[in-house]
Amino acid sequence: MELREQFEQAVATSRQLAEQPNEILLALYGLYKQATEGDINIEKPTNIFDFKGIAKFNAWNELKGTSKEEAMKKYIDLVNSLQKA
Repeated sequence: MELREQFEQAVATSRQLAEQPNEILLALYGLYKQATEGDINIEKPTNIFDFKGIAKFNAWNELKGTSKEEAMKKYIDLVNSLQKA
């Protein structure tokens, strides 16, 4: 199976996982954004009370420089590890 197909399957699987802690959700978000859009292309939220927006920005920004393919592989690996847990 091609990497893109594996990634899309992992995305579908991730939506059916049991509820996950915020750090896992942020890791999935960052990897998904890096895999689909590449390096971050938005400004950091300026509202200091936008905790969710800032956390999502940071999760994606931490992956800057990671190739889309590598992000897909890491996303797939993370979802697979969550399925087994």
